[in-house]
Amino acid sequence: MVDDWKSAPLQERERALCELAARLTHQQHAASAADLEALRRLGLDDRAIHEAVQVIAYFNYITRIADALGVELEPDAPRYGRG
Repeated sequence: MVDDWKSAPLQERERALCELAARLTHQQHAASAADLEALRRLGLDDRAIHEAVQVIAYFNYITRIADALGVELEPDAPRYGRG
């Protein structure tokens, strides 16, 4: 799933969360109320959506800090997106 979440066997809700994560990571300016409404239709309440956005934002934040400061991964750490 880490390498290609789009072809992973995900439930509709998990796929929608991955789509939101991708949008907030690569095209945050394109995020809209429609994205949130889609999550609500899939059963997420505002608290769950807020928590998901917080987690997505944190991972984006912390990876940018680590990249900017040249933080090296531990030798056995997964190399998501780092070839």
